[in-house]
Amino acid sequence: MTSGVTGGTGVKGARRPEVRLPPLEPWDGAELVPDGDYDGVEFRAPDLTGQDGAGARFLDCALARCALDGTRLRRARLLDTLLTAPRGVGTDLSGATLRDVELTDPRLGGTQLHGAVLERVVVRGGKIDCLNLRGARLRDVVFESCVLVEADFAGARLERVEFVDCALREADLTGATLKDVDLRGAAPLGIARGVERLSGAVIGPAQLLDLAPVLAAGLGIRVQG
Repeated sequence: MTSGVTGGTGVKGARRPEVRLPPLEPWDGAELVPDGDYDGVEFRAPDLTGQDGAGARFLDCALARCALDGTRLRRARLLDTLLTAPRGVGTDLSGATLRDVELTDPRLGGTQLHGAVLERVVVRGGKIDCLNLRGARLRDVVFESCVLVEADFAGARLERVEFVDCALREADLTGATLKDVDLRGAAPLGIARGVERLSGAVIGPAQLLDLAPVLAAGLGIRVQG
């Protein structure tokens, strides 16, 4: 796992996962079951639409091109696992644990991750609309070369989180707590609510200018020509 201080700013960099999977067994095609145990399984292009895997554990797994529309994975645990090109709307991962996970090229909408725990997670590429991370805990998480639209971080705790070449649009930081959060790679950086919670984050000079109207409004400052 790599870690360090980013850009000489004193901000601690996120530790990235290093997922090395063992030889995998192909998925047998059976539906997910609540509290199921999936160890060393390869899910290749499965249609998991509407299935219920609440409380399931995925350890040393690979899920590629899976359909996750309405899939219920509440309180599931994804550990040392790769997810490649998942697609779906309304996937429920509320209260889930994602640890040492790489998520590549997702196309997701309305994903529920409220109350979840994300630790050593990389989200690389793709686009996620209306991601619900309310009350979640994110530690050592990297959003890289992806697009996040209307991500909801309200009440969440973010520690050592990096946005690298990432578009962050209309994010909600209401009541969020940030520590060692590097937003300099977010372009555009759009904060819809909670801009006053940016304490604990680092941004670039150009981003400060872009955020000036929102900051002024949040502080009750009227700017007149």
